[in-house]
Amino acid sequence: MQAQFHSLADFFHMGGYGFYVWLSYGVAYASLAILIGVTLTRKGRVLKEIAAKAKREERLAQHRSAKE
Repeated sequence: MQAQFHSLADFFHMGGYGFYVWLSYGVAYASLAILIGVTLTRKGRVLKEIAAKAKREERLAQHRSAKE
């Protein structure tokens, strides 16, 4: 089996297309990282809103049962 690239510099250069190849990998990974970050942030916010709503509903239920 023969190696496609003779040196590490040749691997990174990729016959003149290295810039575009590595740029596309960078953009893809950056996009995925941003997507994961936004998703986790929104998940936390939604869970906090759900907890607040549950507490509010519990307080209302206690208030209504105290009136009766």
